[in-house]
Amino acid sequence: MGTPLHIVVVTGMSGAGRTSALHVLEDVGFFCVDNLPPKLAPGLVELLAAEGQLTRVGLGVDVRTRGFLVGAGDLLDRLSAGGHEVEVLFLDCADDVLVRRYSESRRPHPLAQGGDVIEAIARERERLASLRVRARRVIDTSRLSVHELRRTLVEAIGRSGARPTMQVRIVSFGFKYGLPVDADLVFDLRFLPNPHHVPELKPLTGRDPPVAEYVLRAPETQSLLVDLKRVLTDWLPRYEAEGKAYLTIAVGCTGGRHRSVAIAEELARTLRAGTEGEAREVTVAHRDVSR
Repeated sequence: MGTPLHIVVVTGMSGAGRTSALHVLEDVGFFCVDNLPPKLAPGLVELLAAEGQLTRVGLGVDVRTRGFLVGAGDLLDRLSAGGHEVEVLFLDCADDVLVRRYSESRRPHPLAQGGDVIEAIARERERLASLRVRARRVIDTSRLSVHELRRTLVEAIGRSGARPTMQVRIVSFGFKYGLPVDADLVFDLRFLPNPHHVPELKPLTGRDPPVAEYVLRAPETQSLLVDLKRVLTDWLPRYEAEGKAYLTIAVGCTGGRHRSVAIAEELARTLRAGTEGEAREVTVAHRDVSR
């Protein structure tokens, strides 16, 4: 069989950053091929494994690779059965952002017939649904710059060596701006006391000590944190046992500036500390704190 390979299949919505993601993988040592004809994929993997010079491979797949999409499940299973570590990385993006990106770049969508980008996006989501379901990690690039996407990818799959324990990402957000599309768990914090209605706290954010203290000292918050810590302590090992490598927990308030930010930071501190000396790798992102 040769050397087992770490194979990352990079796919997702056209305009969501697939090409940029492949460039990042190349920078951290992956041998990447974009839009490889599906019939050639097993042969390429076999050749690279036999040579033993490379251990990490990135395969770019989009809706133009129709043959791959039709038999994607079987091919991925076949590669895994051959002893290779195979994961799907799916790049998603909000529809309105995709439309704007195509408008700004003036590039045609690969499925747009007669220039109807909205309809093309809907068809693309349908065609990619089976790959999205298999994705080990879904990254929402709607509000990520190229540099932020790079940092996220390097943190996620740019490491060498043994696979770490499940990585947890906590995202604060505002419900008025929509749910994060990559969230695995969503918690609504809008019932907590709102610093927005306190004049001296309104211009601050949940990262500022006065706001954090206001939110965290409330009896409702104390009760919520007890419940959240208990639930997450119980649930996270179960997700990990199912083989999930990445878990995104979204906590939301109305605007995403005060309550959700303070709770996200507090949850991150708790999960990083862990229980019984078992600390977790946790990253925090505040999607709407600057709005």
